[in-house]
Amino acid sequence: MENVNLVVDEIVRWLQEKVQEAKAEGLVFGLSGGIDSAVMAGLAKKAFPNNSLGIIMPCHSDPIDEEHGILVAKKLNLHTEKVDLSNSFDVLIDSIKVENKNKMAISNLKPRLRMTTLYYFAQNNNYLVIGSSNKSEYTVGYFTKHGDSGVDLLPLASFVKSQIRELARSLNIPDIIIEKPPTAGLWEDQTDEKEMGFSYDVLDNYIKTGEGPKEIIEKIERMNAISEHKRIYPPIFKFK
Repeated sequence: MENVNLVVDEIVRWLQEKVQEAKAEGLVFGLSGGIDSAVMAGLAKKAFPNNSLGIIMPCHSDPIDEEHGILVAKKLNLHTEKVDLSNSFDVLIDSIKVENKNKMAISNLKPRLRMTTLYYFAQNNNYLVIGSSNKSEYTVGYFTKHGDSGVDLLPLASFVKSQIRELARSLNIPDIIIEKPPTAGLWEDQTDEKEMGFSYDVLDNYIKTGEGPKEIIEKIERMNAISEHKRIYPPIFKFK
């Protein structure tokens, strides 16, 4: 990106305008320890130095995620709260007396519990919830419907993953956060690229140029098509 600092300033102004339009007072978001949430935290802190809140929400998570979230918070001098959702997750699973036939049905409960938690803090403080989905994830539907997409604002959804790294460097996010393999943390040893079946570099190049290996392009376009329902408001039956 040309003049990444100018882009940062534009996003910050947009966040301030949206919060003002909603008659809200600040921003709340999940702080996962990943690069996307770190960039979002940096932008929120610039937009609302005293009214930005990061929520750390472990849920049978890798302890390094919390460590990295705390690292980002210290770097940004960001106020955080911790809500351990592990027990809530266990109780919910134990309450569902149905045989599990799909691992993702269980895994996606975690981001949906986090969404519920964020909206509690948002309503309690008159804040808006911001989400960290980037354009690469958004294009292929690599997010949980009514989970990490259950937000009021998506400040990063116009930026591919490589541009997120540029924003991170501009915001002085620690290198260890920028360089670690992206993961949604849904299960042990899970990574975004392993689950998608292609790298972010290939995906970003396709988004920007429409080019790439034929079989990967076909997979990306198929993922985009079947995830369209995630990117639109639920259809409404028109009664005349």
